[in-house]
Amino acid sequence: MKEALRLARRGAGRVSPNPLVGAVIVKNNTVIARGYHECYGGPHAEINALRHARGNAKGATLYINLEPCCHYGKTPPCTDALVASGIAKVFVGMVDPNPVVSGQGIKKLQQAGIEVEVGLLEDQCRQLNEVFIKYITKKVPFVTLKAAMTLDGNIATVTGDSKWISCEASRKLVHILRSQSDAVMVGSGTVLADDPLLTVRLEKKSLKNPLRVIVDGKLRIPLTSKILQPNLAEGTIIVTAPSRASSPKANQIAETGARILSASLKNGQINLRALMKKLGAMGIASLLLEGGSELNAAALAEGIVDKIIFFYAPKIIGGRNAVRVVGGSGIAALRNALLVRDLNLRRVGSDVVMTGYLASSDP
Repeated sequence: MKEALRLARRGAGRVSPNPLVGAVIVKNNTVIARGYHECYGGPHAEINALRHARGNAKGATLYINLEPCCHYGKTPPCTDALVASGIAKVFVGMVDPNPVVSGQGIKKLQQAGIEVEVGLLEDQCRQLNEVFIKYITKKVPFVTLKAAMTLDGNIATVTGDSKWISCEASRKLVHILRSQSDAVMVGSGTVLADDPLLTVRLEKKSLKNPLRVIVDGKLRIPLTSKILQPNLAEGTIIVTAPSRASSPKANQIAETGARILSASLKNGQINLRALMKKLGAMGIASLLLEGGSELNAAALAEGIVDKIIFFYAPKIIGGRNAVRVVGGSGIAALRNALLVRDLNLRRVGSDVVMTGYLASSDP
């Protein structure tokens, strides 16, 4: 199953909104075939593994991290292919949370006489597909808040200088995170301050760029912004207030090729929960929040954040007017502080990266 999980990770950034799935076929204590879901719309992991088995799967055992599908979607049911192959036993990491499947694939295999065991390395299997689990059950994106900061929690100096707080290795990891996300979201303040590209810039040219979602309730971003230039505009979504969505400025932005998305307001600001529903309806399963201080605060307050990835650089800049990682009005009583669970620390270059999950998110 560990090998199946390793294979499944190869599909990161290529299969969304489908899950990451790997499959290993073992016969006579020997691995005879491997496969993984390589791209959206392509064959599923078990089908690729069966093809590599070259008709030699009869009596073999399949290890797969997610329950095989039993319905017609972009591809035919995988359960039918497994039954026809003569596979004798299947180890399933976790039941498919998709309501269309949800145990029916396992039942179909068992009815065909195939022995099925469920739950092998289930925790690891669930963590691997945390994005899919949330998206397929709630129809909203899994949101990861990413921030790079100094040891004293600042993301920019009093003058707004922030390049670069994190080390080169950390910045490379951020590009990998972008390539594995359906969309990156920032606020208009970040565009005004940094004029970012929000693209994936790594040597491996096959990595895809995420969609760029800009929260700009007042349409403050200039038409000269990099994200509105011909090579990037078509992949950019500008989220604004209903009163601005048909304004002359909105029409000018739309002429660049970018999309204007009207979103309702809450207390005069874009309603982020409502926005997540709209993005989910567009097929966006994962969203990397690279916002500034205020958007980070709003996202946490609205409860849309599932996971945090904080890059801590071994630097201290101080300053009561320096830019903190989370702005807003703050929490008055410590008992109301947001709790983070399942913390993990690791070194990346000279930085320390902390990963964790908001306690309010599903475990």
